[in-house]
Amino acid sequence: MTRRAMIASGMFAMAAPGGTRLKMALDCGSIGVKATQPEAVGYAAQYGFSAVSADGGWLERAAESERKKLLDEMQAKGIVWGQAGLSVEFRKGEEEFAAGLKAFPARVAALKRAGVTRMTTWIPPVSDTETYLESLKMQGRRLREVAKILKGEGLRLGLEYVGPKTLWTSKRYPFVHTMKEMKELIAEIGTGNVGFVLDCWHWYTAGEGVADLKTLAAADVVSIDLNDAPAGIAVDQQKDSVRELPCATGVIPVGEFLTTLSRLGADAPARCEPFNAALRAMAAPEALGATAAAMKKAFALIG
Repeated sequence: MTRRAMIASGMFAMAAPGGTRLKMALDCGSIGVKATQPEAVGYAAQYGFSAVSADGGWLERAAESERKKLLDEMQAKGIVWGQAGLSVEFRKGEEEFAAGLKAFPARVAALKRAGVTRMTTWIPPVSDTETYLESLKMQGRRLREVAKILKGEGLRLGLEYVGPKTLWTSKRYPFVHTMKEMKELIAEIGTGNVGFVLDCWHWYTAGEGVADLKTLAAADVVSIDLNDAPAGIAVDQQKDSVRELPCATGVIPVGEFLTTLSRLGADAPARCEPFNAALRAMAAPEALGATAAAMKKAFALIG
């Protein structure tokens, strides 16, 4: 890895104000803003973010001169990489999985060249056809193959459990939807480079608290998602597609969540993922400004 790529990966990044190693990350897609990778880097710098999500497709397709120019810009603006999304479809049939896995090494190599060190995805919490044990074995096997390829290039895989009861009761067989169950899947994968995407929404809807977060080590936290829940709705009635910006309602104790992870020593990027219709309807400058304000408010709560 070049020095430029090492800086973009965050290896040389300074701690955020307040001493936390957590990084305020911009993910344009999660707030409904369309942007190319270079545009996203520019937005991150403009609105005060210290990290930006990696577009693996762009990094794989881009000419070396384009990648170099982008990495130079990130270095100059003090922006490091957050996470890239997993490009392998592991939730459907074997044919789709095999096709994705075949193309995967080239994607991972491109990410490594750019200094990206984290890749993430989410785990479906329910199935109509596989029992918990069947899903554990199948997804454990598939994700083991993914994680081995990532490990060979020095990347980590983050997995997100999905907590709302309205989702994990929506089909016949519930699957992983809590932190404890995710530990079982990670153990089933068994490659040593797999950890958590910790979303405060799923932490809240799974009925978990600070004590659960304290069972983790810093290295277990690959990335973080922040949001808030609508007020006046029972936790078991919350719907995954209806969320609020971080600190909007105070239903989710975002300050406790971030403070606990920070005190663990986690160095993960934290992005905003509110699935909020009003935010997505805004023009890009308004959506970016509202997101930045909410994230800065959340990070100010870290004690």
